[in-house]
Amino acid sequence: MNIGLVAHNAKKKLMQNFCIAYQRILAKNTLYSTGTTGRLVEEATGLSVHKYLAGHLGGEQQLGAQIENNEMDLLIFLRDPNARNELHEPDINNITRLCDIHNIPIATNLATAELLIKSLDRGDLEWREIYK
Repeated sequence: MNIGLVAHNAKKKLMQNFCIAYQRILAKNTLYSTGTTGRLVEEATGLSVHKYLAGHLGGEQQLGAQIENNEMDLLIFLRDPNARNELHEPDINNITRLCDIHNIPIATNLATAELLIKSLDRGDLEWREIYK
């Protein structure tokens, strides 16, 4: 399955730790990420990540295009709800909207990310293969 990984600056270390903890599950899938997050995940885990541009340089739009083409099965977007950067808010809202349109499970915090990754490991997301 194709898994998208995105993390705001304040959540990048959390994303690294999440990927270390679930490295075995993530290794069985194809990973996509915005540039900086992808590089940090690769460095922390040794996992191979297809990296887009940095989020603020267009990486979120590139990821959005993949979602829009129904080429993403799961998205983990660890966002910082305390961030005061209104410039990125349209991209975040667009990605969330696209996930809703295409029935792509999205996690925006650690609790839902763990639920989704464990569901993936159990095979609960196999319906995505049929949905495509």
